[in-house]
Amino acid sequence: MSYMLGLKCRECDREYPKEALYVCEYCFGSLEVSYDYKALAKKVTRKTIEAGPKSLWRYRDLLPIDGEPAAGYYSGFTPLVKADILGKELGVKELYVKDDSVCHPTCSFKDRVVAVALSRARELKFDTVACASTGNLANAVAAHAAWAGFKRFIFIPANLEIAKIVGTLVYSPNLIAVDGNYDDVNRLCAEIAAKYRWGFVNINIRAYYAEGSKTLGFEIAEQLGWKAPAHIVAPAASGSLVTKIWKSLKEFDKLGLLEGELRTKVHLAQAEGCSPIATAFLGNHDAIKPVKPSTIAKSLAIGNPADGYYAIDVLKQSGGTAGIVSDDEIREGIKLLARTEGIFTETAGGVTVAVAKKLIDEGKIPSDESIVLAITGNGMKTQEAIREAVGKPIHIAPSLSSFEAEVLKAGCKL
Repeated sequence: MSYMLGLKCRECDREYPKEALYVCEYCFGSLEVSYDYKALAKKVTRKTIEAGPKSLWRYRDLLPIDGEPAAGYYSGFTPLVKADILGKELGVKELYVKDDSVCHPTCSFKDRVVAVALSRARELKFDTVACASTGNLANAVAAHAAWAGFKRFIFIPANLEIAKIVGTLVYSPNLIAVDGNYDDVNRLCAEIAAKYRWGFVNINIRAYYAEGSKTLGFEIAEQLGWKAPAHIVAPAASGSLVTKIWKSLKEFDKLGLLEGELRTKVHLAQAEGCSPIATAFLGNHDAIKPVKPSTIAKSLAIGNPADGYYAIDVLKQSGGTAGIVSDDEIREGIKLLARTEGIFTETAGGVTVAVAKKLIDEGKIPSDESIVLAITGNGMKTQEAIREAVGKPIHIAPSLSSFEAEVLKAGCKL
């Protein structure tokens, strides 16, 4: 049984059928999925969720599909790591890392959104799926759509990290590298989506696709014993992840699944070279000014964020804030997480860690409250960004004397 009622404009509340639509024809606002929460309240309990599969589909009743899932059987339910060593270094008592860099087929949170998007694409009778991507989405669509039997067209900026290009090509999609940044790619894809009957996961079926991010928030609450943390720090590109984490917690609260009141503050993390949402929020500006991205955090390099205004609303509603960090701080954030918790995150995770450190140091996140850091992708995908920052191996001859001499020369203690 599906509890999805249809689509609703996020601006004027006009209702639409649950089809491949993504913009209101009256006010041009974006569309979002609406649900029958009264019926859900009678069906969904902690026990029914706990009895579900160890994947994101344990939350199927709160996701926008009518029938059986078509992808993502092995996505979701990633570790929530109690990060005591990192917490001690940052001076906080209760710190967790939601580690979406592992336990996903393509090692990023995009496996969540793609699982939902492709399942809905199958129901909408698409035989070809496509996307505009900064890398992780390209990997996920290429992989999941191959397994589900879709034809695939994937569009990326031509200067993407080589690991993400290889990580897409290995699944044999039609990979199109476009001269320009993500915003250029996205504009082109909007034109193509208007001409060809393809399911563009982040364009004409975006309303369904975006709902997959809710599962990250659902898992955090469930893994904390059905409690919402005091703070969540998450990276932002389009801003959608932040909005859906907040929506997930509100849905759990509405359905009576949370222990205690919902008092979570959501904080948004962006890189200095592409921070239109954070800049607008921190400057108290009414308008988000598009930028031309220039940062090592290429997965966050969206200069004209589609959900930027909604992300700012989340910060205001929840009482959270935003932070901006430099490329050097991003590299240090990656190294800090790896050194303390043994988690190798990509550049977006480095942004999250660095912003969390900054907000804690500034007192904007108290040291005695629970904090969750959303780590959204694996560092193996962005090695070139930190290659010069991690040092070099100690080179020795194959002898004990060489080992001892060179190690001591490097300042190591034996």
